[in-house]
Amino acid sequence: MSRSSRITETLTRAFTPLALEVVDDSARHAGHSGATAGGETHFNVIMAAECFEGMSRVARARAVNDALAGEFTGGLHALALTLRTPAERGDLR
Repeated sequence: MSRSSRITETLTRAFTPLALEVVDDSARHAGHSGATAGGETHFNVIMAAECFEGMSRVARARAVNDALAGEFTGGLHALALTLRTPAERGDLR
């Protein structure tokens, strides 16, 4: 299973998102710190979930990073996060 699929599965189980997009951005980081030839090291996550209501941006990011701790120990180097509530969802799918 690809890291992208594992991230999607983990976040879906942990947060039951209304919208979730996981993009492998590794190719854009080739040659940078933490990048590997095989990719799957840098990801962009856009997610809207009800459980983010009342949470600060920092608390939301911590919750996602905690859920993906196993991926970080397994080679995930960087994760860009856009985390919103349903009210903040805007044009997210």
